[in-house]
Amino acid sequence: MFSSALTRRMLCAVCRTSLRSPVTAAVVTRGYRGDAPEPNLIEIPLPPWQERKDESLDIKRKRLLYESRKRGMLENCILLSIFAKQYLESMSEAQLRQYDRLINEPSNDWDIYYWATEAMPTPDVYQGDVMDLLKEFTKNRQMEQRLDAPNLEYLDKSQ
Repeated sequence: MFSSALTRRMLCAVCRTSLRSPVTAAVVTRGYRGDAPEPNLIEIPLPPWQERKDESLDIKRKRLLYESRKRGMLENCILLSIFAKQYLESMSEAQLRQYDRLINEPSNDWDIYYWATEAMPTPDVYQGDVMDLLKEFTKNRQMEQRLDAPNLEYLDKSQ
């Protein structure tokens, strides 16, 4: 039905953005070349990140834990879910806001992965305590096996 992988990606992006609530702020555009045969970039409009102002810290932590587990690529699912399990409970409100922006602002999951592994420089807007912590965590100096996201039992604190 679809003529190319590019068409599928564009439709997925349109579906995701149409499910979000409308915003009045300026729309961010990102260039995507992908496997398009033409040399020009295709501009895909993405809605800007909006902080949730009326969200309690407990709800924010739970949401960020879930969003850390459900990523667009397995590498980030594993990396961010283990990172979130270890650090979310001890993060300050400002750090939670930084982390929320990092993982939820419209960006490519590969960007986050490259920044965390220091394969690419991190943009100034994402520099801060949380990115420093994520970069150090990604180095895995204890050489832990990180082959899968953590089991969900740790979410149920009644046990």
